[in-house]
Amino acid sequence: MVAPLKVGIAGLGTVGAEVVRLIEQQNSILAARCGRGVKVVAVTARSKTKKRGVDLRGIDWMKDPLAVAQHPEVECFVELMGGVGDPALSSIEAALGAGKSVVTANKALIAKHGLKLAASAEKNGGALNYEAAVAGAIPIIKTIREGLAGTDINRVYGILNGTCNYILTRMELEGLSFEECLKDAQRLGYAEAEPSFDVDGHDTAQKLAILASLAFGTKVAQSAVSVEGISSIAAEDLRAAAELGYRVKLLGVAMRTATGIEQRVHPTMVPLSSSIAQVMGVTNAVTVDGAGIAPITLVGPGAGGAATASAVLADIADVARNVRALPFGRPVEKLKTTTKAPMERHEGGYYIRLMARDLAGTAARIATRLAEQKISLESIVQRHPNGGIEPVGKSTKSSPVPVILITYATTEDAMRRALQAVQSDKVISGKPQVIRIEKN
Repeated sequence: MVAPLKVGIAGLGTVGAEVVRLIEQQNSILAARCGRGVKVVAVTARSKTKKRGVDLRGIDWMKDPLAVAQHPEVECFVELMGGVGDPALSSIEAALGAGKSVVTANKALIAKHGLKLAASAEKNGGALNYEAAVAGAIPIIKTIREGLAGTDINRVYGILNGTCNYILTRMELEGLSFEECLKDAQRLGYAEAEPSFDVDGHDTAQKLAILASLAFGTKVAQSAVSVEGISSIAAEDLRAAAELGYRVKLLGVAMRTATGIEQRVHPTMVPLSSSIAQVMGVTNAVTVDGAGIAPITLVGPGAGGAATASAVLADIADVARNVRALPFGRPVEKLKTTTKAPMERHEGGYYIRLMARDLAGTAARIATRLAEQKISLESIVQRHPNGGIEPVGKSTKSSPVPVILITYATTEDAMRRALQAVQSDKVISGKPQVIRIEKN
């Protein structure tokens, strides 16, 4: 019999404890699939006395993560503590420097230090596996890096944050405000007490930077991602989207353009007919567009102990069967530097909601300003007092009324210039609401 793979785990929270449980529960299956079993030989966590619902007898309890990484029996170091710096970073560096393999769910660390860690793995012969860092149980890392290794990828995009998707889903289905849904998400544990990292789009940006590197052979660079959150989205935007055949999602989008790789995170209108529009609640989804193939969409749980632990265990299984994929699909020295693509160069359709003053010539003035920037309109409607929509010019209300524009493809720069001119004309109240449209 081949000796089992000996694993050390740093971090025994919800995910870490579930990994220990799964290894114990599924060891016979792992042995059959990998040709050897898996054995946890060392662990560490903040509290040794905390009840975790798993049996740790016979497992060495180490004083800190570095001690686990340096444990003489540990062949695979599993980091499940989180954090962009130490002790996670120094522990992983120690394990890789000693030629050991590393499995981590730490997206922040991979986004910031992944290149350095990948270079160490390549140099010293260990694996650096991080499937659980992006989209939980969805095997998107392996799909792009290995399953689509022979495909020229043009675009990868998806719902990468369950908190935001949950909030937008509740807002749409129940007509609630962003603030109401956020409070409920916090109560249910879907959102942190300080939710800005999720709702402002930064969590999605870290994950997108990793996916872009895998898809396009670029160096991971979160700084190259343009980021907008969902706090500006109002219930009326979601109602209008539905009536116009769209649904609003917070998407992370990385795509090849004539001027380079565009990486962006923002609220997006997607056609109701698209696969990604059907993804509701805390579920994640990622779509990959490649040359010669129809778009591939993977859907599944993006967070949670069981979902994340399943991805961690899959990475451990790869180490057990001695699979060694390059962490970013190419040698680190072959990865290209990428810079932030100015959003002004973005081309696409737009949803624009304006609070138009009830003045003679308002609609004509708005249309003129758009025409000056060569922006063509697919539709222009205004909200009816009862919540429906009607052609512009039919309202009898004297107060400002919402006017909704859907444009054909244009540049962001042209759209911004047109709206600035409309505001200067003083025919609208307040700031225009703008949401980009992403076609299938």
